[in-house]
Amino acid sequence: MAAPQNINTSSSIPKPDFTHRLSVSTSPTNTFQSPPNSFGGALAQRAAPKQLKPFNTQDIKILLLENVNQSGRDILTGQGYQVEALKTSLPEDQLIEKIRDVHVIGIRSKTKLNERVLREAKNLLVIGCFCIGTNQVDLEYAAKHGIAVFNSPFANSRSVAELVIGEIIVLARQLGDRSNEMHRGTWNKVSNKCWEIRGKTLGIVGYGHIGSQLSVLAEAMGMDVIYYDVVSLMGLGTSRQVPTLNDLLNQADFVTLHVPELPETKNMISAPQLEQMKEGSYLINASRGTVVDIPALINSMRSGKIAGAALDVYPNEPAANGDYFTNDLNTWGEDLRSVNNIILTPHIGGSTEEAQRAIGVEVGDALVRYINQGITLGAVNMPECNLRSLTLEEVGHARVIYVHQNVPGVLRKVNEILGGHNVSKQISDSKGDVAYMMADVSDVGLADIKDISESLEALSSKILVRVLY
Repeated sequence: MAAPQNINTSSSIPKPDFTHRLSVSTSPTNTFQSPPNSFGGALAQRAAPKQLKPFNTQDIKILLLENVNQSGRDILTGQGYQVEALKTSLPEDQLIEKIRDVHVIGIRSKTKLNERVLREAKNLLVIGCFCIGTNQVDLEYAAKHGIAVFNSPFANSRSVAELVIGEIIVLARQLGDRSNEMHRGTWNKVSNKCWEIRGKTLGIVGYGHIGSQLSVLAEAMGMDVIYYDVVSLMGLGTSRQVPTLNDLLNQADFVTLHVPELPETKNMISAPQLEQMKEGSYLINASRGTVVDIPALINSMRSGKIAGAALDVYPNEPAANGDYFTNDLNTWGEDLRSVNNIILTPHIGGSTEEAQRAIGVEVGDALVRYINQGITLGAVNMPECNLRSLTLEEVGHARVIYVHQNVPGVLRKVNEILGGHNVSKQISDSKGDVAYMMADVSDVGLADIKDISESLEALSSKILVRVLY
């Protein structure tokens, strides 16, 4: 075969194609959809995977921001990609300058990839969110421009659940206040309104990966667990679901929030909901900062209605470490710090060595699978598609990837283009307005590949064309 070379799939914006590496996630949490048998046992009987090689992997430029864990950096550099890793986020103007030249960007929660930024990312193929949330990315704009987005929805669930358990105990025993007093030289040995958590009721709002793990840990500590969710879910252990949020608030001694940031969850806990809570109960928020109306919480704590609270997230959070958590950032900052029995932490729910290492592996592997093979398992804004890997015996094969508008008649036109060749396997799926097609075509040479690419580029439904061979 001729020496490896690039194929420009667009006359205006050259898009590199990508080498292949079979990569099954080694994340201990198995954080993407369980792969088909062709990824696992069946593949062990097959020949070695073929290396797709249209260009040099060093042509792939990756920008990692916010101190992405070394585990993720190692996976990406191990592929031979050009990886630039920075410890902080970037101001928007600097981010725009940087993002123009990269094919992959990895971020955590502080970097905002809005439409203005993504509009300048002419070469960007994929975004890796090395965290749970993806609300910092304009997912719709990314999808409509063929940019896949991956995250790590499960890897830090245990870390968050353990933090909440610790906060429940600290609040019940007023340990934060006693510690602060001792630091000031004050000895204040009291038992008034200090409680064991055994026999108390924990109310979990949002019974997903974190909420369900927390449920198991709380029961092991002797707590009774109830939960509220917008869908019916089977409880673990002896936990039970309640029909409404108010039912949970009326019964729980401790209320902990584990919901996404949505219009429906903004100020989900405000003055009316706080009034529904039991006298002397406790509130914990380790989900999103917009979920709790903090001025209303301050008023409830000052009145004694709420005996304590723990907050790990806030409506506005600093972009970097430093003395930035002031009234300039949130107008109620000083008032919040002035109330008793409140734990304030700087969005560290998932900030453990174990969680960050697992996130690095999970998202790093997902990026490699997408870059090298076009596999979208785990993508949050694209249809999830997978084809088994090509093998060394499959000479003269190419993998064609066509991201397109989800409109009638597209596959007929695509198959007309591919019809002159043998399509050994093909998959297509859609999600909203975007559809994703992968096909492996056999017995093709460079001229055939170029013809297929140019023909697909000419279709009016085209969002993105990639050819891996």
